[in-house]
Amino acid sequence: MTPTRSLLDIDDLTNDEIDSVFALAREFAQRPAPRSLDGTFCANLFFEQSTRTHVSFQCAQMRLGANVINLSPAQLSLATKGERLDDTAVTLRALGVDILVARHPLAGAVAELGAAFEGCTINAGDGTNAHPTQALLDTFTLRDLLGELRGRAVAFVGDIRHSRVAHSSMRLLHRYGARVLAIGPECFLDRGDIPKEVELARDFDAALPTIDALVMLRVQRERFEKMPIDDAAYISAYRLDLKRLALLGARAPILHPGPYNRGVEIVDAVTLDARWRYREQVRNGVLVRTALLHRLVRGW
Repeated sequence: MTPTRSLLDIDDLTNDEIDSVFALAREFAQRPAPRSLDGTFCANLFFEQSTRTHVSFQCAQMRLGANVINLSPAQLSLATKGERLDDTAVTLRALGVDILVARHPLAGAVAELGAAFEGCTINAGDGTNAHPTQALLDTFTLRDLLGELRGRAVAFVGDIRHSRVAHSSMRLLHRYGARVLAIGPECFLDRGDIPKEVELARDFDAALPTIDALVMLRVQRERFEKMPIDDAAYISAYRLDLKRLALLGARAPILHPGPYNRGVEIVDAVTLDARWRYREQVRNGVLVRTALLHRLVRGW
């Protein structure tokens, strides 16, 4: 059975469908997943480096019994022979690929692949645009940790402008009733970078005692030519350090989509703090992606 439903952005799923994925993910934490992708071919096509998302999808696919093909851009004809993205998508489908998981540095490129691929396309991150499965696992993790998202204050801190994670996760958390804050310097955050429902703040220290959960973000230096703010100024205002840990609520979880840069957005002590829940995020990523793939094949 070849699934034809795709996931290009988080708005492609309703809350009921997401709740179904979450419920199944919790089941898969207690029992093995069924081999619902047995005989299915999944191709993972990553034009950007990835550890968490790439390996997480591979683990999910293998748990469901899929045949997994991992492709690097250097292996493809479009790298040196002028083939277009849509030609690559048509070729992969003709070769028997049923599910295409893709990451690309350009916003909209995964949608271009999906438009030409007559199967299931999953966006594993396109430029600074969207990262829907990270939004799913972040929301799943925060619901488990906080119990209820409605009315809870969740703050995203750092390079909001270039963060596809923030763009997807902020929208989904708001859909579940959270109060969402975006905190960062003007060079990484203005009103046009965030949905109108998200609150914009500059003062990290003032916000810390008022929030229920914190999501730290990496400065994505690969997406701009020169750091638009002095490193020391950024660290002084937005790094999570011992002083700021003391301002944060004793039970407020700290998340990070990774990779995290020690010394820039966090200090080493953060990774030793009981509120640091990065490992849960990573583990939940496999569970949520396994449940999502199963639903795409077997229905909701």
